Amino acid sequence: MGKLTVRALRAVLVVVLAGTAFVQAAMVWTLAGGNDPEDGSLPLTPLRVITILGMVSAQVALICVWRLVTMVRRGTVFSRAAFRYVDRMIGAIVAAALLWFAVTAVNAPGQRDDPGVTVMLGGVGVAILGVALIVLVLRTLLAQAVARDVEASQMRAELDEVI
Repeated sequence: MGKLTVRALRAVLVVVLAGTAFVQAAMVWTLAGGNDPEDGSLPLTPLRVITILGMVSAQVALICVWRLVTMVRRGTVFSRAAFRYVDRMIGAIVAAALLWFAVTAVNAPGQRDDPGVTVMLGGVGVAILGVALIVLVLRTLLAQAVARDVEASQMRAELDEVI
Protein backbone atom coordinates (compact mmCIF):
# COMPACT_ATOMS: atom_id res chain seq x y z
CA MET A 1 0.00 0.00 0.00
CA GLY A 2 1.24 3.44 -0.85
CA LYS A 3 1.74 6.23 1.66
CA LEU A 4 -1.09 8.27 0.14
CA THR A 5 -3.51 5.36 0.42
CA VAL A 6 -2.56 4.75 4.05
CA ARG A 7 -2.90 8.43 4.92
CA ALA A 8 -6.28 8.68 3.20
CA LEU A 9 -7.55 5.56 4.95
CA ARG A 10 -6.32 6.77 8.31
CA ALA A 11 -7.96 10.16 7.75
CA VAL A 12 -11.27 8.43 7.05
CA LEU A 13 -10.85 6.23 10.11
CA VAL A 14 -10.13 9.24 12.35
CA VAL A 15 -13.16 11.13 11.03
CA VAL A 16 -15.47 8.14 11.52
CA LEU A 17 -14.08 7.39 14.99
CA ALA A 18 -14.41 11.02 16.07
CA GLY A 19 -17.92 11.25 14.61
CA THR A 20 -19.15 8.11 16.32
CA ALA A 21 -17.58 9.20 19.62
CA PHE A 22 -19.34 12.56 19.35
CA VAL A 23 -22.71 10.94 18.58
CA GLN A 24 -22.23 8.45 21.41
CA ALA A 25 -21.46 11.23 23.86
CA ALA A 26 -24.55 13.16 22.76
CA MET A 27 -26.75 10.08 23.08
CA VAL A 28 -25.37 9.20 26.52
CA TRP A 29 -25.94 12.82 27.58
CA THR A 30 -29.54 12.61 26.37
CA LEU A 31 -30.11 9.29 28.13
CA ALA A 32 -28.48 10.40 31.37
CA GLY A 33 -30.12 13.83 31.38
CA GLY A 34 -33.60 12.50 30.77
CA ASN A 35 -34.55 15.73 29.02
CA ASP A 36 -35.81 14.10 25.83
CA PRO A 37 -39.35 12.87 26.46
CA GLU A 38 -40.55 10.13 24.18
CA ASP A 39 -43.81 10.71 22.39
CA GLY A 40 -44.66 7.02 22.56
CA SER A 41 -44.45 6.29 18.85
CA LEU A 42 -41.15 4.41 19.17
CA PRO A 43 -39.29 3.05 22.17
CA LEU A 44 -36.41 5.52 21.78
CA THR A 45 -34.43 4.54 24.87
CA PRO A 46 -33.77 0.93 23.76
CA LEU A 47 -32.98 2.16 20.25
CA ARG A 48 -30.49 4.68 21.64
CA VAL A 49 -28.78 2.05 23.78
CA ILE A 50 -28.59 -0.34 20.83
CA THR A 51 -27.20 2.46 18.66
CA ILE A 52 -24.52 3.31 21.21
CA LEU A 53 -23.50 -0.36 21.39
CA GLY A 54 -23.57 -0.61 17.60
CA MET A 55 -21.18 2.31 17.34
CA VAL A 56 -18.87 0.58 19.83
CA SER A 57 -18.77 -2.47 17.56
CA ALA A 58 -18.01 -0.24 14.57
CA GLN A 59 -15.25 1.48 16.52
CA VAL A 60 -13.69 -1.87 17.43
CA ALA A 61 -13.67 -2.86 13.76
CA LEU A 62 -12.16 0.50 12.75
CA ILE A 63 -9.38 0.20 15.31
CA CYS A 64 -8.63 -3.31 14.05
CA VAL A 65 -8.41 -1.97 10.50
CA TRP A 66 -6.02 0.74 11.75
CA ARG A 67 -3.79 -1.90 13.38
CA LEU A 68 -3.84 -4.11 10.29
CA VAL A 69 -2.92 -1.17 8.05
CA THR A 70 -0.02 -0.43 10.39
CA MET A 71 1.09 -4.05 10.06
CA VAL A 72 0.84 -3.81 6.27
CA ARG A 73 3.05 -0.70 6.23
CA ARG A 74 5.62 -2.48 8.44
CA GLY A 75 5.47 -5.66 6.36
CA THR A 76 4.36 -7.76 9.33
CA VAL A 77 0.77 -8.50 8.35
CA PHE A 78 1.64 -12.07 7.35
CA SER A 79 2.18 -13.16 10.93
CA ARG A 80 0.19 -14.78 13.72
CA ALA A 81 -0.28 -11.37 15.37
CA ALA A 82 -2.63 -10.29 12.56
CA PHE A 83 -5.14 -12.99 13.49
CA ARG A 84 -5.92 -11.24 16.77
CA TYR A 85 -7.17 -8.16 14.91
CA VAL A 86 -9.01 -10.12 12.23
CA ASP A 87 -10.77 -12.23 14.88
CA ARG A 88 -11.79 -9.12 16.80
CA MET A 89 -13.10 -7.59 13.59
CA ILE A 90 -15.20 -10.68 12.89
CA GLY A 91 -16.56 -10.53 16.45
CA ALA A 92 -17.41 -6.84 16.07
CA ILE A 93 -19.25 -7.48 12.81
CA VAL A 94 -21.23 -10.36 14.32
CA ALA A 95 -22.06 -8.14 17.31
CA ALA A 96 -23.25 -5.43 14.92
CA ALA A 97 -25.49 -7.96 13.17
CA LEU A 98 -26.97 -9.12 16.48
CA LEU A 99 -27.57 -5.50 17.47
CA TRP A 100 -29.25 -4.91 14.12
CA PHE A 101 -31.54 -7.88 14.80
CA ALA A 102 -32.33 -6.24 18.16
CA VAL A 103 -33.27 -3.03 16.32
CA THR A 104 -35.49 -5.13 14.07
CA ALA A 105 -37.17 -6.73 17.09
CA VAL A 106 -37.71 -3.36 18.81
CA ASN A 107 -39.13 -1.86 15.62
CA ALA A 108 -41.32 -4.86 14.68
CA PRO A 109 -44.35 -4.10 16.88
CA GLY A 110 -44.77 -0.74 15.15
CA GLN A 111 -44.76 -2.43 11.76
CA ARG A 112 -47.80 -4.69 12.19
CA ASP A 113 -49.55 -3.03 9.24
CA ASP A 114 -46.51 -3.40 7.01
CA PRO A 115 -44.48 -6.49 7.99
CA GLY A 116 -42.36 -6.09 4.86
CA VAL A 117 -40.30 -3.45 6.68
CA THR A 118 -39.43 -5.97 9.38
CA VAL A 119 -38.49 -8.55 6.75
CA MET A 120 -36.25 -6.00 4.99
CA LEU A 121 -34.60 -5.07 8.29
CA GLY A 122 -33.99 -8.75 8.95
CA GLY A 123 -32.45 -9.03 5.48
CA VAL A 124 -30.04 -6.22 6.33
CA GLY A 125 -29.01 -8.20 9.44
CA VAL A 126 -28.37 -11.26 7.30
CA ALA A 127 -26.28 -9.10 4.93
CA ILE A 128 -24.20 -7.88 7.88
CA LEU A 129 -23.60 -11.50 8.86
CA GLY A 130 -22.55 -12.06 5.24
CA VAL A 131 -19.84 -9.43 5.69
CA ALA A 132 -18.58 -11.36 8.73
CA LEU A 133 -18.43 -14.50 6.58
CA ILE A 134 -16.45 -12.65 3.90
CA VAL A 135 -13.95 -11.48 6.52
CA LEU A 136 -13.77 -15.09 7.77
CA VAL A 137 -12.88 -16.24 4.25
CA LEU A 138 -10.23 -13.51 4.09
CA ARG A 139 -8.91 -14.77 7.43
CA THR A 140 -8.54 -18.22 5.90
CA LEU A 141 -6.58 -16.71 3.02
CA LEU A 142 -4.37 -14.90 5.53
CA ALA A 143 -3.79 -18.20 7.35
CA GLN A 144 -2.73 -19.83 4.09
CA ALA A 145 -0.37 -16.96 3.30
CA VAL A 146 1.18 -17.12 6.78
CA ALA A 147 1.64 -20.88 6.45
CA ARG A 148 3.32 -20.44 3.06
CA ASP A 149 5.53 -17.68 4.44
CA VAL A 150 6.65 -19.94 7.31
CA GLU A 151 7.25 -22.78 4.86
CA ALA A 152 9.29 -20.51 2.57
CA SER A 153 11.38 -19.33 5.53
CA GLN A 154 12.10 -22.92 6.53
CA MET A 155 13.08 -23.82 2.98
CA ARG A 156 15.41 -20.80 2.80
CA ALA A 157 17.04 -21.85 6.06
CA GLU A 158 17.54 -25.38 4.74
CA LEU A 159 18.92 -24.05 1.48
CA ASP A 160 21.34 -21.80 3.37
CA GLU A 161 22.59 -24.83 5.30
CA VAL A 162 23.14 -26.76 2.06
CA ILE A 163 25.01 -23.90 0.43
